Amino acid sequence: MDKYYVDKNRQLEGEHEVHKEGCSWMPSDENRIYLGEFYMCRLAVEEAKKHYFMVDGCYACCRECYTR
Repeated sequence: MDKYYVDKNRQLEGEHEVHKEGCSWMPSDENRIYLGEFYMCRLAVEEAKKHYFMVDGCYACCRECYTR
């Protein structure tokens, strides 16, 4: 299982990105929310939707959940 986080800051199109621990695009500690450990990024995205309406996976670390 991997640890996932959601960025508190919105991207240009308004979505908050979900990142897997170790991602080179991981937001700083103060700009992220820990979501938990999951087997798939889709589960982390669903968890992030409890915090934010618009959520997307990071292209670099969660490509299978990236929808833009």
